Amino acid sequence: MNRNDLRRVDLNMLIVFETLMHERSVTRAAEKLFLGQPAISAALGRLRNLFNDPLFVRSGRSMEPTARAREIFALLTPALDSISSAVSRATDFNPATSQAVFRLGLSDDVEFALLPPLLRRLRAEAPGVTLVVRRANYLLMPGLLASGEISVGVSYTEELPANAKRKVLRRSVPRLLRADSIPGNLSLDDYCNRPHALVSFAGDLSGFIDEELHKLGRKRRVVLAVPQFSGLGALLAGTDLLASIPDYTASVLQAGGGLRVENLPLPAPSFELHMVWPGVQDTDPAERWLRSRIQMFCADPDSLG
Repeated sequence: MNRNDLRRVDLNMLIVFETLMHERSVTRAAEKLFLGQPAISAALGRLRNLFNDPLFVRSGRSMEPTARAREIFALLTPALDSISSAVSRATDFNPATSQAVFRLGLSDDVEFALLPPLLRRLRAEAPGVTLVVRRANYLLMPGLLASGEISVGVSYTEELPANAKRKVLRRSVPRLLRADSIPGNLSLDDYCNRPHALVSFAGDLSGFIDEELHKLGRKRRVVLAVPQFSGLGALLAGTDLLASIPDYTASVLQAGGGLRVENLPLPAPSFELHMVWPGVQDTDPAERWLRSRIQMFCADPDSLG
C-alpha cells in the first residue's frame, strides 16, 4: 500500500481497532468510544475487509485477537501515538479559557490528602476545565494508562507500559495515628499489643508494616480493614485503635482535630509516590500544564526544581 492508498483508510476505524484490542469486547469498546454497538460492529467488518483477516475470534465472553491482529497492533500503536503527538503540539493551551477534560488516576491516599489543594489551584487558573478522577493503585495503573482511560496518574507504582513516563513526586514515611489521650509516645510493645486499623483497597489484613515487624520477630493484630482514608478519623475516635498511614494523610487527618500523630516505634522504610503518564502525552501543552500543577501541589518541597 502506498500513501495514496491511505485515503481509503478512516482513522476512526483504526481507533476502533485499538480499543477492541484493549477491551476485547464490542460492548465495552462501544462504551469507551461513546458509540453504539452497531457502529463498532460495522467498523470491525470494514477492518476485516481492509486487512483480509478475521482479526478477532470469539472465546467465551471475550474476543481474542488473531496473530495478524497482534502484528497490526504492534505496528499501529506507535503510529497512532505519533499522530496524536503531532496534533497536540500544534494546539495552543490557555488555562484561563480552556474547556479541556482531564482524566486522572489517583490512589485513595492521594485523592483524600493531596487532591483538595490541587483542585483549588486548578479552579483558580482554569475554571472551565473538567476533572474526571479514577481510583487507581499499582495494580490498576498500567491498564488505565495503556487503554487511554487516564492521561496522568499519581500513586505508588511498579510495572508500567513500555512507553510510560514516571517521576518521583515525594518520598513518604509512615506515621502513627491515634485518638486516645494516654500521654507519651507508644513503645514497640504497646504498639504490638494495641489493635490496629488498616486502609486496604483489596481488603487485606496485613501490609508492609507487618513485614517490618516480622523482621523484628514481632507482630500486630489488625481488627479493622477499610477501603479508604476519608472515614478513618471518625472510626478511630473514642477507641484504642492505631493506624499506620502515609505522613501526608496523617497530617490532613490530624488537622481535622481529635487525633495525634507520632513516629512509629520501629524502623520503617520510606516509599515513593509517583506521577506517571503515557509517553505520547509528554509534549502535549495541556497535559504539561496539568503535570506542572500536580508537581507544584502534590510534591514535597525537596522534589521541586
